[in-house]
Amino acid sequence: MKAASIADIKKELKEKTASELIELSLRLARFKKDNKELLSYLLFEQHDWPAYVQSIKEEMDEAFEEINTGSLFWIKKSLRKILRLTNKHIRYMGEKEGEVELLLYFVTQIKEFKIPIKKSTQLQNLYQSQVKKIEAAIATLHEDLQHDYYRQLEAVQ
Repeated sequence: MKAASIADIKKELKEKTASELIELSLRLARFKKDNKELLSYLLFEQHDWPAYVQSIKEEMDEAFEEINTGSLFWIKKSLRKILRLTNKHIRYMGEKEGEVELLLYFVTQIKEFKIPIKKSTQLQNLYQSQVKKIEAAIATLHEDLQHDYYRQLEAVQ
């Protein structure tokens, strides 16, 4: 089955009644955890994204504390997992400022937990790619915010 384009879906959704839209949303939420999480964000969290960012930071703190520092393999695996979850929440928000906040927090936590990124090329590449993503996201923000976030980024590096 070929998926319809966004424009076709939008046209079809405009023709549905409110009760039909509710039923479609609930059915969509049943099929995948990500759909349910996105719908939850849009309904309950979207109006207060700073609080949402703070809750994600708390989740990240817990995940960083659970990192097994016994070997580089487990450190890499744990960092990729934290980053994957962080990127999922960034996609939900769709806010560049929230993206910068979360990614800056991620690289800050790497430094604070003294994760030995110098011992692994993969960890160095992971860290540098996040710094590049932060710089790209900062470039899209307002000038005042850019200055503040660049200062925070410099403090981390």
